Amino acid sequence: IHFAVYRNQNQPATSLSAPKGGEGRGGEALRVEGERAPVILIHGLYANGRMNWDATGITALLAKHFQVITLDCRGHGRSGKPQAEDAYGTNMVEDVVRLMNHLHIKTASVAGYSMGAMIALKLAVTHPARVNRLVLGGMGWINADVSMKSVWDKTDRTRFTVPTACVQSFPKFAITEAKIKAVKIPVDIIIGEEDPCRQWYVAPLHLVRPDWPVHVIAGADHLNC
Repeated sequence: IHFAVYRNQNQPATSLSAPKGGEGRGGEALRVEGERAPVILIHGLYANGRMNWDATGITALLAKHFQVITLDCRGHGRSGKPQAEDAYGTNMVEDVVRLMNHLHIKTASVAGYSMGAMIALKLAVTHPARVNRLVLGGMGWINADVSMKSVWDKTDRTRFTVPTACVQSFPKFAITEAKIKAVKIPVDIIIGEEDPCRQWYVAPLHLVRPDWPVHVIAGADHLNC
C-alpha cells in the first residue's frame, strides 16, 4: 500500500510504502492533523478516513486537542486493493503498527468504528504496548469460540470497490475470552440503540468486561450512530 502523509495540510507530504499491500493510487490515504498526544482513527467497511471522520466533523473536533491520524485501510479509499484471500485480516492490524512506526509513535489512543473497531481491539490485544486507550464504535467482541454474525450479508457488494476478501477475513479478528480479560487499558464502547451488533457483540463483551462503559446512542442504528 502506498500512503501519502499530510501534516496539517500546509506542510510537504512524505510517503510510506507498506509491503504486500498491493498498488496504491497515492493521494491522501493517510492524514495527520493537529498536535499533542496522538489519536488514531480507523474507519469502517466500505468507508474511508474522510467519510467516517472528516465529513462528520470528528477529525476537526479532536484536532483541537490531539494529533489525529486517519487512514484509508487496505482495500478502501486511496489505499491499495489486493485481491488475495490472505491479504486482509491481521494484516490490517499490522498496517496500523507500520504507520505508527513510520510516524515514530510509540503508543496512542485508538478509536475504530465497525470494522475499524475490530482492527483496534485486535491491535490492543496483539500489541498491548502500542495502545494506551481504546474506543470501540458500532462493534464489540468477536469471540473466537462463537460463529460470527454479520450486518453486511445483505449489502450489495457490487456497488463498492472493496475486494470480497476483506469481508471474508473478519473472523481473523476473533479474540479468546482469556485475552479480552487480560486487556489492561481503559476501553469505552459506543453503540447505536438499534444496532444488531449491540446484542451480537457488545452484550457478550459487557458480560466479560463490565468495567468497560457502554454508551448507547438513542435511536441510532449501525449506519448512523
